[in-house]
Amino acid sequence: MKALERHRRMTETWASDPGFKGWFSTVSHTDLGRMFLVTAFFFFLVGGILAMLIRAQLATPHSAFAGPEIYNQLFTMHGTIMMFLFAIPTFEGLAVYLLPKMLGTRDLAFPRLTAYGYWCYVFGGSMLLFSMLFGIAPDGGWFMYPPLTGPLYSPGINTDFWLIGITFVEISAIAAAAEITVSILKYRAPGMSLDKMPIFAWYALVTALMILTGFPPLILGSVLLEVERAFGLPFFQAELGGDSLLWQHLFWLFGHPEVYIIFLPAAGVISTVLPVMCRTTLLGYGWIVAAAVALAFLSFGLWVHHMFTTGIPHMGLAFFSAASTLVAVPTGVQIFAWIGTMWKGRPDLRLPMLHILGFFITFVIGGLTGVMVAVVPFDWQAHDTAFVTAHLHYVLFGGFVFPILAGLYYWLPHFTGRLRFFRLGELAFVLIFVGFHVTFLAMHWVGLLGQRRRISTYQPEDGWTVINLISSIGGFVVALGIGIVIIEVILHAVAARRSARNPWGAGSLEWAMLTPAPAYNFASLPHVTSRNPLADNPDLAVELAQGKGYLAAPSRWRETLTVEVASGKPDYHVIYPGNTRLPIVMSAVTGIFFLSLLVKFYWTVPVAVIGVAVLAWRWVWELGRKDDLPAQSIGHDVELPNTVAVDHAPGWWGSLFLLTANATFFGSLIFGFAFLWTVAPGWPPPVWFEPSAIELGLGILGGLVAVVAMRLALRANDRARSPLPMLGVAFAGTLAVAAACGLLMLRTPAPAEHAYGATLLVMGGYGLFHAALVSLMVVFLIARVSRGFTSPVRRAEFPIVVLWTDYLALVGAFTLLAAHLTGYLA
Repeated sequence: MKALERHRRMTETWASDPGFKGWFSTVSHTDLGRMFLVTAFFFFLVGGILAMLIRAQLATPHSAFAGPEIYNQLFTMHGTIMMFLFAIPTFEGLAVYLLPKMLGTRDLAFPRLTAYGYWCYVFGGSMLLFSMLFGIAPDGGWFMYPPLTGPLYSPGINTDFWLIGITFVEISAIAAAAEITVSILKYRAPGMSLDKMPIFAWYALVTALMILTGFPPLILGSVLLEVERAFGLPFFQAELGGDSLLWQHLFWLFGHPEVYIIFLPAAGVISTVLPVMCRTTLLGYGWIVAAAVALAFLSFGLWVHHMFTTGIPHMGLAFFSAASTLVAVPTGVQIFAWIGTMWKGRPDLRLPMLHILGFFITFVIGGLTGVMVAVVPFDWQAHDTAFVTAHLHYVLFGGFVFPILAGLYYWLPHFTGRLRFFRLGELAFVLIFVGFHVTFLAMHWVGLLGQRRRISTYQPEDGWTVINLISSIGGFVVALGIGIVIIEVILHAVAARRSARNPWGAGSLEWAMLTPAPAYNFASLPHVTSRNPLADNPDLAVELAQGKGYLAAPSRWRETLTVEVASGKPDYHVIYPGNTRLPIVMSAVTGIFFLSLLVKFYWTVPVAVIGVAVLAWRWVWELGRKDDLPAQSIGHDVELPNTVAVDHAPGWWGSLFLLTANATFFGSLIFGFAFLWTVAPGWPPPVWFEPSAIELGLGILGGLVAVVAMRLALRANDRARSPLPMLGVAFAGTLAVAAACGLLMLRTPAPAEHAYGATLLVMGGYGLFHAALVSLMVVFLIARVSRGFTSPVRRAEFPIVVLWTDYLALVGAFTLLAAHLTGYLA
């Protein structure tokens, strides 16, 4: 078959629906990656406008530009948008667009999940924009510290918009992280072992795992604070056994890793683009991977770095100060590896390289000031001053925006298939670089002179007027530079010359295809033997188009293959679902759930929950087959089983990493319980939970029965016997766990009167929710067996339910033991 005919037939199979309506039904990672990036940059512009309004207010003392209430909304929304609606979604967009192309495959692991995450991001972000347009935006800072944000001091709906909107947006982040993790580990070109992966994939993998373990503490904190505001459960009220410091611990368990979640993808861009700009290979690949992993681990031990002034013990101060300083080591390893790469090669000062140099200068300064605030005595003086704000921007703008702009100009020919014609980018770089340093060097200065963060005005006699004016002028220069970048990108899209396939002479796989990328990425999948396959074989793109790789024969299915995690050996054959509007509909129904909580229409909450359950049932049901697929030939004399015939199908891997995030959420809840018990004032509670050996035994025994019964059902299916009896027993076991957790909630002592009862109520609710979820999964599996969707070959759904049942038994037992043992000990 000729290459052109193969292209036409594969495009018919893989293309999104035509026209504007296709945006709402596409599951293509290329389309969704572009949509993520465009939406993220829209929010970046909104956040930038808010920053200019802040600088306009602070340019002169006693400015009447914005009153204190509006100013509080401005800086709260600026930080929230930049952190949650720009930085993380930009990483998601880059990863969604680039990873399948870099890894030599045709799509991500769960295309519909990508679409669902995108629409949750759009709807959640729109909620926050709506609040700002109508003057009811969050106004408690992007960190939302109670008691300021509690029901007593913030009685309006402003804070609820933040708590509910951000939680909605974080569904997108968790979905994308699970998607990215499974895709990197399993969806790669044959032969691409872990040590041959593109360096960007390593950074994306580490970042995704950090999101899965870093975001759940914030989600928990948001849930607890919203429950306190809505129902009066006193998690953060000291007089009722709560503690506002619990919020700080939960927030910064997320907040400090968040800095590295933002930095690491940008470092991945640097490690990808810099060798190409220097016409060499990356120096110290293994060291850089090790440094990224070390940085991820260390970042989770630094959260108290932000709490040095809260009165924690001196031993804790010493430990976290040392850990905060230690984090400079893996960062330094990466910096020196990049410097070595430049020394090894011949740097070409094209536009991406200019932004990389801007990153080096800016980020190193930010790192040095970070070491300064890691020293406790200095932090005591600089805490909550403009110095810390300036440090944060040096790290985040220098460590993220400059690399992202380098990546934008580097991959722009890939997005559009065009080369730049109007040379405006160099002027924009100068304006951004100079304007940024003018703005934030001045902010360091005025912070050392004592200007506090988050103040809407100051006195002329404070001596800050000239410095603030200089800082504001620099901010507007940065805005001008960003505006020129936007103008150039628009001009590039409409008036640029056609690009060669690989204009930079790169060696990675994303350039071994047509540009703009076709819907299917590769007409046939490559076999990878090195980290730079295109450099090793410059004719690779032509050979793949001619069908000399794997899965070269066009099919009526959207198909790809997976590999073994470590070795890259082909593992099994995958068939993707087609275009569907199910993700946007499901995200809209999810939005109804959050909106119902926001406006206190609680009668619609169960309706939305039922709607999500029905749509999720349909989501999974559509993947079924009633016939056994034989092993599929993928070319080169290799045959692979389909995903329905393996134990660890993509759904099992996805469940594993979703449960990782879930377990982090539960662990954070247990941490909160222990923290309140040991640290918070107002303990012991006036009334303890009355333990019951019968209820405790019912829940633990029910979980064990469900675990054993699910394994017996799996064995029965493998032996061509009916698994229905054992599935019925497993269902009864999950109901027993649900009953034990429900009784715990009903008998919890006065949850509105003490944090002890409130925490037990939430723990019981967590167990009850998972018992209901696993019960639904078992019922779903019973329906699949009854309708003929399973067989000894089509067995992949059983291990998934086994995995969730094991988790239910574990958290159910832990929840019940925590509640009943405290009653016995009391």
